[in-house]
Amino acid sequence: MRRDDVVWITGASSGIGRALALELSSQGAQLVLTARREDMLQEVRDACAAPERTHLLPGDLLDPDAWAPLAAQAAQLAGPVDVLVNNAGLGQRALAQQTDVADVRRIMELNFHAPVALTNAVLPSMVERGRGQIVIISSVTGYVGTPLRSSYAASKHAVRGYFDSLRAELDGSGVGVLIVCPGYIKTEISQHAISATGGEHGKQDAAIAKGMAADACARGIVTAMRRGRSELLIGGKEIYAVYMKRWFPRLVERVVPGQAPS
Repeated sequence: MRRDDVVWITGASSGIGRALALELSSQGAQLVLTARREDMLQEVRDACAAPERTHLLPGDLLDPDAWAPLAAQAAQLAGPVDVLVNNAGLGQRALAQQTDVADVRRIMELNFHAPVALTNAVLPSMVERGRGQIVIISSVTGYVGTPLRSSYAASKHAVRGYFDSLRAELDGSGVGVLIVCPGYIKTEISQHAISATGGEHGKQDAAIAKGMAADACARGIVTAMRRGRSELLIGGKEIYAVYMKRWFPRLVERVVPGQAPS
């Protein structure tokens, strides 16, 4: 990633997406910000170091018909996208057997299908120019499934598998793929997560409330982007669950059932 790159961030109105926008703006990037609420995007732009180089592109990524037009509009606003940050996502706080299939589809649509579609839309230009970067915000849950997050975990396992494969396919093209696996980051993801009723959970998990600040997370992600990393585990001690899953799987099987959000 270089100064003056055009960076398109989805889910940019709050949390990690907002923090990334502020950090990247301070480092000279030209931004395209997408989220559903234009008023919140405007607040992010106003807080950026260079609001005149920050473009708003509101849209609902739960609508598959919006994906291709949004990608086209991003290029019209700022020129060819150099870096796509697939950050928009939807959490879950419900038992698997209590989660309606329609809600499973919503989670997969936003967390998996939308990033794939947006990536496929901007990738040809990157490959043609011989440079670019795809960043996907996955989760530690993409390695270790925990209670009340079955569909969320499935979506994050899916993006990790897909973008690992994509990275291998792009080897030598000049286009990099960074998969970010955050642990507990202090955001509103649990408040907006889907509950067993299909509505919002409406509460912040205790572990998330004590998690890493979003701006610290953003700084770590931007450093990984600049270094051309392929994967980043970021957060507190919970990120070590990834290594424990690999080397001590039976231990993790005994510990994880007690990790339901409080």
